[in-house]
Amino acid sequence: MHFGICSGKVAGNAEIADEMVEGTADIAVSGSTARCTGRWTAQTLDGIEHRLDTIAWPTGPVRFDLSGVEFDTVGAWLLNRTARTLRRSGRDVLLEGADPAATRLLELVESNSGACDAPVNVHVPGMFEEIGRESEQQWRSYADFFAFIGETAATAAASVLDPRKLRWKQIATELQLAGVNALPIVGLLAFLLGVVIAYQGGTVLRDYGANIFIVDIVALAMVRELAPLITAIIVAGRTGSAYTAQIGTMMVTEEIDALRSIGIAPQELLVLPKMIALVVALPLLTVYADVMGLIGGIVMSHSLLGLSAHSFVDRLAEAVSVTSFLSGIGKAPVFAGLIALVGCFQGFQVSGSAEGVGRQTTISVVQSIFLVIVIDAAFSIAFNHLGI
Repeated sequence: MHFGICSGKVAGNAEIADEMVEGTADIAVSGSTARCTGRWTAQTLDGIEHRLDTIAWPTGPVRFDLSGVEFDTVGAWLLNRTARTLRRSGRDVLLEGADPAATRLLELVESNSGACDAPVNVHVPGMFEEIGRESEQQWRSYADFFAFIGETAATAAASVLDPRKLRWKQIATELQLAGVNALPIVGLLAFLLGVVIAYQGGTVLRDYGANIFIVDIVALAMVRELAPLITAIIVAGRTGSAYTAQIGTMMVTEEIDALRSIGIAPQELLVLPKMIALVVALPLLTVYADVMGLIGGIVMSHSLLGLSAHSFVDRLAEAVSVTSFLSGIGKAPVFAGLIALVGCFQGFQVSGSAEGVGRQTTISVVQSIFLVIVIDAAFSIAFNHLGI
């Protein structure tokens, strides 16, 4: 029974193969007549296109004998393309013998063949057009960002008027993630930064016998500029990117749309807790970075210059004023709000697939770090004018 079934299948497949071979499209040129045979359809045109391109056509008129040929749109288009090629070379082409159905199909293809001959005009934008388009896109992005800031501010104002809307558990969770979990990396980098500053400054001061002034260099550099700046950059790369990735993934999986559909504002659930937590965490991280940077300076000053920790701390009270300390800490909440807003905004800009999440996360980190440095420079100019 098993062999009989197999034999039947083999025989049936052989018959089908024979029918396909018999129906394969073919063409034979004899004198000025090209006789077409078989079924000129998409399933049976294998190899015929190459043959049509390599046939040695007669120099005079060409007559196509289409009697008994079955066409579909692909076959009719191929024959029409061949006829148009011959006409462009100066030959007269006649199509004869086709049945009424094939004639109508050939006429339909012929009536639409002009679209294939029309040149495709591809507009290549010039340099100024590219600059204009990019500028317009950037301005739209800025407008959307300011609108996002306004919407977040309105949500924050509503939460202040009604503190029950604040999600304290979410704020505590974000404070843990953005603040406590960032202590190791911030502390390590601040310590190493203090070591580097003390080493670079100490080698110069030692030659002039002004070892004690290493305290001024390390303390002022860390407290006023480097501690707030390096902490903000670390948080932008660590926490801001996490905000973008989280919200972006929710955009891809349509969780944001689900929140809106049940009446929960994404700013209230996602943006505001993150921003509040970061505004609280970043100043504290900056103070921690100040301490770790000074410890690094003490270690290097003692090993390089022989300056004791007691002498370092005594000089510290004279080198760093309360104004200098507060000027560094005062930058941190501004940096924090900026990082949180940029990170969340770029998350809401994600569209498409996971590729969009990675793209917007990269943009978020770059923009956050760039804006932090720009604002830090603006603070420095302002403090200089105010004499702080």
